[in-house]
Amino acid sequence: MARRLQVSRTPVRAALKHLADRGVLAALPGGGLTIARPLDQLADAEFASVGVEIDVWCSRMARDRLSGALPHQVSEADLMRRYDLGRPLLLRILNKLAEVGLVERLPGHGWLFSPVNDPAAIAESYAFRRIIEPASLLEAGTRIDPAWLAEMRRRHEDMLTRTWNEALAVSLFEMNADFHEGLIASSGNRYLLLAIQQQTRLRRYTNYEWRYGPERVKVSCRQHLEIIARLEAGEIEVAAALLRQHLDLARTVSLGPR
Repeated sequence: MARRLQVSRTPVRAALKHLADRGVLAALPGGGLTIARPLDQLADAEFASVGVEIDVWCSRMARDRLSGALPHQVSEADLMRRYDLGRPLLLRILNKLAEVGLVERLPGHGWLFSPVNDPAAIAESYAFRRIIEPASLLEAGTRIDPAWLAEMRRRHEDMLTRTWNEALAVSLFEMNADFHEGLIASSGNRYLLLAIQQQTRLRRYTNYEWRYGPERVKVSCRQHLEIIARLEAGEIEVAAALLRQHLDLARTVSLGPR
């Protein structure tokens, strides 16, 4: 697993222990682990509930930085006072933000937030994605994995059943990112994938706070589900057109009408 995920054994062990503690995994008599229950009986909350508190704090700090309430550079002591947090929890929050490129540690106990994307940069990002994402589906070597499509369908349908709250902002974004990166990855072109992964890192900053309400969540999920349905039916060109429309609407929502 460490080789496949390209990480050290330590986070793999921690993840397996977390899943075993929650009854998702069970030990085998001869060593190793197995799924303890059928996959269709597992909900996303069983994987992510331990991190909900950290996700909430990530969303709040992103919101405060975007509004200007949080300065560009800040010390751990300032953050502890501002949010009434202990240092261990604060470091877990900052380390999670650092993993996605939202902050970086400065010498000592200071942290530097990444620059906030301005409207021009957001517009350019959507224009770039509008070029490469639909085109990637039309590449000759594109192969859509049916199992991946089924998993994406399950995750989106599960999101539609949830009552919206702030803690879901990070899960929503990561599902969205997995969807768009998965479409690009199906082209088999490493350079297209690297390009969209860079865009994902840039988008994380402004999307960790969801400002558009629960109805926009439903619209986005349903558009993704329609694209999935077209791909399942083999209607690649229709799916590419729907993807382009989806990105155009997302840009309009993000920037407002011209």
